[in-house]
Amino acid sequence: MEPRLLALQQRLGYTFQQPGLLARALTHRSHGADHNERLEFLGDSVLSLAVSHLLYERFAGSDEGDLTRVRAHLVREDSLHKAALVLRLNEALRLSEGEAKGGGAQRASILADALEAVLGAVYLDGGLEAAFRLVGQLFGEVIAVTPLDTWRKDAKTELQEWLQARRVAVPTYRIVSTRGQAHAQVFEVECAVPALEVSALGEGRSRRAGEQEAARKVLELLQSAPTHP
Repeated sequence: MEPRLLALQQRLGYTFQQPGLLARALTHRSHGADHNERLEFLGDSVLSLAVSHLLYERFAGSDEGDLTRVRAHLVREDSLHKAALVLRLNEALRLSEGEAKGGGAQRASILADALEAVLGAVYLDGGLEAAFRLVGQLFGEVIAVTPLDTWRKDAKTELQEWLQARRVAVPTYRIVSTRGQAHAQVFEVECAVPALEVSALGEGRSRRAGEQEAARKVLELLQSAPTHP
């Protein structure tokens, strides 16, 4: 195994029986056919289950809506990106020369995807218990010390509730543009509240992520404008 993968295993606190799984988890689509997208798909589900379990135990008296909002916060791209940087996944990624020169090893979407792929690889290699331990290592402390009321609702939900409380029609969303290659597209989305003549643009690696960013900006505009109802 390469030295950088051996060092990563130490940071993960897990030794692979099938080292090829870890290498694949860190291989971006641009590098070759044996890339990490299938492992990412699997790891996404493992992550959701493990975080759900941690939240279920931590917030025993909370309802489904609260737990769902907290989970969405923890498994979003920004949180996964930060966790990937803690593990220094950027030092072990395998990218094409062009992607590497373009800063791919620091790109939030690539690192978040790689972390999910690593979780998928750990699950395949060591089972659910090993994967749960890694998720606990990454997110257990923040879940343990953060009160439930600290977690905010997602921006789209907050905006909709803000508007409904003032009897204003719900916002509209539309894709303004997309750019980038198929495996790394960036969506630019507009969120608009026609009744209040307010709109904003947001970007994300998916339409939903772009909508959330645009909604957050609109909500900030509305909350900072005293003239709105």
